[in-house]
Amino acid sequence: MMSLTLDSTIRCPECGFSRRERMPTDACVWFWECPDCGVLLKPKPGDCCVYCSYADIPCPPIQAGDGDCCQSTI
Repeated sequence: MMSLTLDSTIRCPECGFSRRERMPTDACVWFWECPDCGVLLKPKPGDCCVYCSYADIPCPPIQAGDGDCCQSTI
């Protein structure tokens, strides 16, 4: 069985603020508001969530090779 990394460091591209966070395994994170500058991040085109766009480790479904983590909710 593959081990998933659930903690990832997400970084704001506007101000550089970063924070280590636990990624959910049962939900897609489409928005993240930077606690420092207040910018609202959305996934980049082609990415399924903000962790895949702005964090050092992609979301758990992508790590597991399940494809788009939001596919079943769209």
